[in-house]
Amino acid sequence: METITLNHDLKVFYTTAASFPDGIMDAYNKLHTLIPPSSGRIYYGLSRPENGIIVYKAAVEESYPGEAEKFNLDTMVIKKGNYISITLNDWVKDTTEIGRIFTTLLHHPGIDPEGYCVEWYFNEKDVKCMVRLND
Repeated sequence: METITLNHDLKVFYTTAASFPDGIMDAYNKLHTLIPPSSGRIYYGLSRPENGIIVYKAAVEESYPGEAEKFNLDTMVIKKGNYISITLNDWVKDTTEIGRIFTTLLHHPGIDPEGYCVEWYFNEKDVKCMVRLND
């Protein structure tokens, strides 16, 4: 486990999965039709419970003001601050490992109760699973 500091807020736009976990790939497929994986952009997965169910958002950082509106998608901010993190290498081999990692991270004391579970797909094979800590 390591601590990562985001020095600035990240404004992202996203598609919401119709269900969790079954709708996750469809949400990414929709996002990939707008911003192809070959674009060199970094993708994020954002999830947390809302009204008793887990809501999952497949997201990408906005590269210029108004980009989300161009695609008629909602935006949100991944807040700057300190995050506890575990890196999963070659995540495609066992996607269920992501859930196990977040279970571990969510037991850490001092997490932001309003934060998200953040998946940072920093390359094609690896993901950093992150949870924001209180300020």
